[in-house]
Amino acid sequence: MNRHAVLITILFAYFVTIGSISYTVWAFYKLNTAQHTNNIFTKHNVISQVFLNHFQKNTSVAVLEANLAIYDLHFVKEKSFAATVLEKAEVLKERSFNTINSDIFYQNKLVLGQQNIQKVRAVMLQYKSKIYFYIQSNRRSVLLEERILKPYKSFNLLYTYLSIIFVITFSFILILRRLQPLQRLHKKIRLFGKGDMNISFKMRSDDEIATISNELEMARVKISDLMESRTLFLRNIMHELKTPITKGRILSQMVKEDKQRDRFDTIFARMEGLIAEFAMIEEVSTGFSHLKTSEYRYLDLVDGAIDMAMIDSSDVISVIDTSKKIEVDYSLFITAIKNMIDNALKYSPDTKVTLGTQGDELWFENRGERLKHPLSHYVQAFTKDSTSGGNRDSFGLGLYLVDAILKAHNRVLAYEYRDGINRFIFVPIKD
Repeated sequence: MNRHAVLITILFAYFVTIGSISYTVWAFYKLNTAQHTNNIFTKHNVISQVFLNHFQKNTSVAVLEANLAIYDLHFVKEKSFAATVLEKAEVLKERSFNTINSDIFYQNKLVLGQQNIQKVRAVMLQYKSKIYFYIQSNRRSVLLEERILKPYKSFNLLYTYLSIIFVITFSFILILRRLQPLQRLHKKIRLFGKGDMNISFKMRSDDEIATISNELEMARVKISDLMESRTLFLRNIMHELKTPITKGRILSQMVKEDKQRDRFDTIFARMEGLIAEFAMIEEVSTGFSHLKTSEYRYLDLVDGAIDMAMIDSSDVISVIDTSKKIEVDYSLFITAIKNMIDNALKYSPDTKVTLGTQGDELWFENRGERLKHPLSHYVQAFTKDSTSGGNRDSFGLGLYLVDAILKAHNRVLAYEYRDGINRFIFVPIKD
């Protein structure tokens, strides 16, 4: 989730904004509708006055209709249609009031004469975009149609709402489009981290993202130049060293004394080993970008490492599960196993090393003293333990190369010590 924190924040802000505006518009719509209904419903006062006058003066129905028509209120005389309206119409508002059918006389604060109070119920209805008033009393009931005033129309408010939503949505789309270069930049950085040195970060725009991308492009060019210079330097060193080593080996064979000849062979072997480790350092510097993996048995990988180390196979005790397989780059992985075997034999007082498997792990055991420093100290380049006499032939690159090869295969090197036994383990990294 953290990988998309910016996008999630933008989307959260977008939906909160849309929700807030929608709620505000809905509340405004309800308020306007109520106000509009109340404004229309005030006409019931006019209706009550007309009916009051009608009841008090006992005027004819024709006079009542004429008085109501002045206010654009007309009787609905068709009984079937009136029944339909009363059945299906939406009740907007209703209210009851009283009318008096005779004059009231006051004398000495006493009411004189007979009074006839009529209770009237006024209901405001909406049916098919028209307003109706249903007037009901104990004498008669009538349905009046409002000819001028209409129900509240929300078109203008809806148009405004949609316009605001469009502007906000368009703005957020623009923001997301401006953030798209970040996604492309992220993909390029990942490819660059995986070893693709030819990737280009250059952008033509002038915004902040383009500025960062162009700065990364300048850094990439400098890094590429430095790596190319280092690679060329290492290759030149190896090329220049191989020629005198080859000549020296030829000349050493002319030495008659066996002891002197063996010394020369040892020196030249150490120099060749140094060149091989330098070549491996060049691979490490490129991040092993050209891995060719395939499935191999652990047993075959160990046999290949023993052959590479040119040691007596009796010094290596194998308790490996012969059916276990792993997908690796053969040449690199046997180099890691070979370096672990060499390391174990050099530090073991009995010059023996035991190899075994447990699950997906490959482990190496040898007798000896506990490491004096954490394992992270020994996986650094050119690290040697000067207190060990058996380490004189090491250039301090063994565990450094092992650690780099394992990381390229999604594994790490672990260490345990128990009862005088050193155990180094190739542990797969779990997702």
